[in-house]
Amino acid sequence: MTAALAVDHVSKRFGGLLAVDDVTFTVEEGQILGLIGPNGAGKTTLFNVLSGVYQPEHGTVYLRGADITGRRPYDVARLGLARTHQIVRPLNELTVRENVMAGACFGRHDLGLVDARRESERALAEVGLDARAGHLAATLNVAQKKRLELARALAADPYVLLLDEVLAGLNPAEIDEMVATIRGVRDRGITIVIIEHVMHALMTVSDHVVVLDYGHTISRGTPAEVVNDPAVIEAYLGDPRLAERLEHGA
Repeated sequence: MTAALAVDHVSKRFGGLLAVDDVTFTVEEGQILGLIGPNGAGKTTLFNVLSGVYQPEHGTVYLRGADITGRRPYDVARLGLARTHQIVRPLNELTVRENVMAGACFGRHDLGLVDARRESERALAEVGLDARAGHLAATLNVAQKKRLELARALAADPYVLLLDEVLAGLNPAEIDEMVATIRGVRDRGITIVIIEHVMHALMTVSDHVVVLDYGHTISRGTPAEVVNDPAVIEAYLGDPRLAERLEHGA
């Protein structure tokens, strides 16, 4: 079976800095892959390569078996890969509905305005923002803007969804609600790769985890395997007792 997303020996350099160093992994259809590592490990740079913002120096990216390496972001979106951004980027002068319609218009189905409006209503209901559809995006709080970012990506009807720190800045109740939403997205067949620093939430929602440090992969496996890997504890988790707390849901 063809993987939903395959990253094959991808590297990205900025001058003398090798930001992503020979990274390889695959994500099967309907799975959630967690991507973790210290700040500056290359996670968002890798997302920018996958989504077409950056072209890699080496390596290949496959979306459902098709080579999308070096394709422009709008082409990648049309082919079925959507993303959110670590720093939310709503179109503040537009309504919440219009923001999501933009995602639908430039997504996989190249929708016109009538169909895009219908798709935006579905996406807003999925993330729990339908009651705010007519409000300006600028009026939303942080948690709502995170959900708007997610709705805009979902309106593109992607095969693969890249989530860049959608839990950052949320309180515990909001984190639980967003995790439930993410699980719901996966349960309807969308494959997800998620960057996150809220470790307990990421470990509970991910099927597999890849750990980056200084741009290269230092560990991969199930959440339980990764949190008990000495290399991960040294480079990222810091406290060996954290692995036990994560495993027991603390």
